[in-house]
Amino acid sequence: MVWKTHDYDDIPGTYVFDGKVAHASYNINKMLFTFNTEECRSEFDKDPSAYCDKFGVTGEFKDCVVNKDFLKMLRLGCNIYFMAKIAIPRGTSVQDAGAAFQGITTEEFQAKLLKNREGLEERLAKVGGYWNG
Repeated sequence: MVWKTHDYDDIPGTYVFDGKVAHASYNINKMLFTFNTEECRSEFDKDPSAYCDKFGVTGEFKDCVVNKDFLKMLRLGCNIYFMAKIAIPRGTSVQDAGAAFQGITTEEFQAKLLKNREGLEERLAKVGGYWNG
């Protein structure tokens, strides 16, 4: 396929999920979606590499799954909700993944969350009690 260039293609620190990325990451997202069932999670746990092969997950996509490189998975176009299905049942919390996305330890990430919480009630009061990010 021929993909045209967009203004958003080079926003630093942003991983846009568009048609081009969706097309390239289809196999890995299809595989991650299967983790909705315990049977599939168990099959994956027995041999992650073979499970990737079963869904045509190859190259850098397979490498990041096998190495649990969540940031790379995100960069390559993995659906964040599907990524939770591979992480959480294997003992990686949402905060662990958030820390990995930022290249910091889980403890540093948790401290950052607590720091960001400071004054939240006051900030919410200023905008009518609702915050949309």
